[in-house]
Amino acid sequence: MYPDLSYIMHALIGTAQGNAFSIVKTFGFFLALVFVVSGYFFNKELKRKEEEGLLTGTEEEELIGAPAPISALIINGLVGLLIGAKIPYIIANFDEFKLDGASVLFSSKGNILTGLLGAIALAGYTYYDFNKRKLDNPKIVKKTIMPHERSLDLVIMAAVSGIIGAKVFAIIDDFDQFLLDPFGTFFSGSGMAIYGGLIGAFFFMFFYCKSKKLKAIHLMDAAAPVLLLGYAIGRLGCHFSGDGDWGIVSDFAARPGWLAAFPDWLWGFDYPNNVNNDGVPIEGCTGHYCHKLPAPVYPTSVYEAIYGVTAFLIFWGIRKKVKIVGFLFFMYLLLNGIERYLIEIVRVNDVGEYFFGIPMTQAQGIAMIFVFCGILGMLVLWWRHKSGKPILF
Repeated sequence: MYPDLSYIMHALIGTAQGNAFSIVKTFGFFLALVFVVSGYFFNKELKRKEEEGLLTGTEEEELIGAPAPISALIINGLVGLLIGAKIPYIIANFDEFKLDGASVLFSSKGNILTGLLGAIALAGYTYYDFNKRKLDNPKIVKKTIMPHERSLDLVIMAAVSGIIGAKVFAIIDDFDQFLLDPFGTFFSGSGMAIYGGLIGAFFFMFFYCKSKKLKAIHLMDAAAPVLLLGYAIGRLGCHFSGDGDWGIVSDFAARPGWLAAFPDWLWGFDYPNNVNNDGVPIEGCTGHYCHKLPAPVYPTSVYEAIYGVTAFLIFWGIRKKVKIVGFLFFMYLLLNGIERYLIEIVRVNDVGEYFFGIPMTQAQGIAMIFVFCGILGMLVLWWRHKSGKPILF
């Protein structure tokens, strides 16, 4: 496995493990890749909908020539404080930062003097930058912004709200650990519940669309295939980092004969050098990540990645043919719910009691809600389409 980029570089070109490249964690790299790739396809789909007249621009007002607002000075000052305080500490404690950069960044560790200098420098530059463009008589300019021009903002806000939602759901699922170290648990780079991310991003983006007078249901359709592709890339990040999203111990005796042509690791994998350091020590291994699972398990993240890519290709191929607005998004909910419910059967996870005391995992409980919402949404949209009623939200 490749807990960080140094392990990937070692596999590709033979450089040492644990070098400076270890700053970049593998899961974080794939997470960044999710938003880059998703942003590209999302922007592409929004442009198509604009060309077909399904989405239109909205008019906004912008104040030109005003002096630097207090809010901008405060925000940039805080950013300068963080950068100025952390950089000297990171340089002096680089080994600690390589091991867990997130814990260092979101801790109280740092140099307060250089932090204050950074705050003054960035706030001062902000003041200078605004004032060199200041007009004697600031004016309001009206301009039309097309939906695809907001795609970067949408992706960034979806990323932030999704990460927060993922952390909140992960904390709910392992609340005892959160109570032991609330700050460290919330700001650590691990512990992310994918459904929490989806739900958090959905609600934030829905209300953002309403505030900008955008047709949310068209954006939901545009996001459906993108969510599938992002899901696949994210699951590859889980697999290559070995973050614990694996299955139960594999039963090789139950492997169908037609799968014998495929590599053994596709049926059972022991995740050497996994980022969690779960399992037993690897003989002769040196460094921080030196454990592997005692027995091969189902690589469920790989199965989900295969599902995500396949479903993305199908959705991308049919997106122009589905004429009922919103139908594609609710198809996504249905398909995603079914897939997640089934994969949980062979995944390692805590089982609780949901839906009138039925034993299942948290993800299976949410998956059932997704299936219900998907079916209900498709039925409602089909009925409204046949009745000639206007599109929803």
